[in-house]
Amino acid sequence: MASGARAHAPYYFVPGPSKWPLVGGIALTFFGFGMASWFNGAAFGPWLFAIFLAILVYMMVGWFSEVARESEGGLYSERVDVSFRWSMGWFIFSEVMFFAAFFGALFYARTITMPWLGDLDHRSILWPDFQAVWPHSGPAGVVDEFQTIGPWPIPTINTLLLLTSGVTLTIAHHALKDNKRGPLTFWLFATVLLGAIFLGFQAYEYLHAYRDLNLRLDSGIFGSTFFMLTGFHGFHVCVGAIMLSVVLFRILKGHFNAENHFAFEAAAWYWHFVDVVWLGLYVVVYWL
Repeated sequence: MASGARAHAPYYFVPGPSKWPLVGGIALTFFGFGMASWFNGAAFGPWLFAIFLAILVYMMVGWFSEVARESEGGLYSERVDVSFRWSMGWFIFSEVMFFAAFFGALFYARTITMPWLGDLDHRSILWPDFQAVWPHSGPAGVVDEFQTIGPWPIPTINTLLLLTSGVTLTIAHHALKDNKRGPLTFWLFATVLLGAIFLGFQAYEYLHAYRDLNLRLDSGIFGSTFFMLTGFHGFHVCVGAIMLSVVLFRILKGHFNAENHFAFEAAAWYWHFVDVVWLGLYVVVYWL
C-alpha cells in the first residue's frame, strides 16, 4: 500500500459477500469424511482427503489474493490494521493453548501417573516389574522395546537453525523498515531456507526413529507424546515457512513499505512463536 493511501481509505472497510467461507466449509466436509473413511480402511478415504487439500489450496490462494488486492488498493485504514493485529494476537494465543495442552499431557504422564504406577501398592499388587523411570514402555508389557532420541546431533542442529532463522527474520524486518529491498529479500529468503532445512532434518529424524530405534507413535505414552509435540511443531514450522514464502513473493512483486507491512509482521510473530515453542520442546522432550 502506498504511504499516503491509508489517509484516503474508508473509515472501516467492510468487504462484500464472499464465496470463500462456503468454499472453506466444503473443504472441511471433505476433510471430515475423508479422514473418517481413511482411518476405517475405506479405499476412497485418501481420495476424499486429496479433494480436501485441493479445495483448501484453492481457497487459501483465492482468499488471501483478494485480501492482498484490497490492501494494495488502499482500502485498509488504521482501524482495520488494529483489527488484523488483534486477530493475529488471539490466533497465536489459541496456538499457545494448543501446545499447553500437549505439554500438560507430557507433564501429567511424567510427574503424576508415573509415580502412581511405581508406588508400593501398585508394584506389590498389580505391576511388580514396573520401574518408575522415564521414559518407560508402560507397566503392562504390551509395548515393544524402543530407544529414545537424545539432544545430539539433530535436535541441537535444529535448535541452531531455528534460532538463526529468528535472527535473519529480524534483520529482514529492519531492512523493510529502512526500505532496503535487496537485503530484505536476501534475509527473508534465508529464513525460509533455514525453515526448510529444519523440516528436512526432522523428516530424517522420524525415519531414523521408525527404522532404527523402533520408536513409533504407538510406543506407549512416550511415543505418543513425543510425536504429538514434535510432529505438530513441525507442522507449524511448515505453515510458518509457507506464510513467509507468500510474504517473500509479495515483496518480489513490490508490495509493502516501511510504514505498512502487517502481513510481514504477522508472519514474523508466528515464526518467533514457533521458535519459542521449539526451545521448550528441546529442553523438555530431548534433554529431560
